[in-house]
Amino acid sequence: MCVMETLHFSFIIPVYNRPDEITELLESFTRLKGKVAYSIYIIEDGSTMSSEERIKHFDTLPVYYYDKENSGPGDSRNYGMSRAQGNYFIILDSDVLLPENYLMVVHKRLMANYTDCYGGPDAAHASFSKLQKAINFTMTSILTTGGIRGGKASEKFQPRSFNMGISLKAFKATGGFGTIHPGEDPDLSLRLTNLGYKTQLIKEAYVYHKRRISWSKFYQQVYKFGLVRPILNLWHPTSERLIFWMPTLFSLGFLLSLVLFVLDVRWLLYIYILYSGTAFIMALFSSKSISIAILSVMAIFVQFFGYGYGFIKSTIALKVLKENPQQRFPKLFFKHVRYT
Repeated sequence: MCVMETLHFSFIIPVYNRPDEITELLESFTRLKGKVAYSIYIIEDGSTMSSEERIKHFDTLPVYYYDKENSGPGDSRNYGMSRAQGNYFIILDSDVLLPENYLMVVHKRLMANYTDCYGGPDAAHASFSKLQKAINFTMTSILTTGGIRGGKASEKFQPRSFNMGISLKAFKATGGFGTIHPGEDPDLSLRLTNLGYKTQLIKEAYVYHKRRISWSKFYQQVYKFGLVRPILNLWHPTSERLIFWMPTLFSLGFLLSLVLFVLDVRWLLYIYILYSGTAFIMALFSSKSISIAILSVMAIFVQFFGYGYGFIKSTIALKVLKENPQQRFPKLFFKHVRYT
């Protein structure tokens, strides 16, 4: 696509049993500023709690609604992109809210520095619960596997599908998202890079990511992230990094520190106490809340132990036992359907 060509954005939003979230997201659309052409495509992914009636209340927005059988978020995004009229797609999760200048920021950056794919960070809104804010800190902190989750703002930046843009041209070239979930977004990013497409991080194009989640759901989420990473390493060997071992080593080291403490060897546990104290201070500084800072430290340990356990379990299955990912972890894969 030529940078001088008019950009028309199509927002692609899969939803599964979350009509309340769609209502809040569409309300944030009504507050968008600027005169940038866009349309909204909401894909109901086999929900039993339909969003259709909620969407009808937003008849002033250029919104299109599709209801289909359940086939996962990746396939639902492909379904939406194959039907959308725009030439540049913006992928959002249903549990985000848009700042009023979001679209203006994206349009301005792409006109100045066009790439066929971009990603933006997530932030916590003032109205979020303490747990949501704590988990957001954990998922975005430089002290964890968070940050922007993909590295620096380079041409090989790996966007995540809660806030991600991809051109029509790049969608057609790749066929869109694969059937794995989670992990469909880094897989697509890596395939884009292999085909020579450039990506970028647009730091100012953040979204408020609600993460409607409990402690148990958060653990299951990061556990699945850990399961998926060795699969992505298998599919994309050049993407493998030693840093992916950090949560596993962190978890094993902490357990070792407790054993050593019983044996009156305390230095290792002191390192973990220092780390936790640093995380507490950083979370306190950003949130101005002691309770959120405490929850943030707890969330870091949940993140590391969940991800670390999933990572080592998947690594042993794939590298040691040589098992097939789809057969060993069938719940991580949806049926194969392509919409191109």
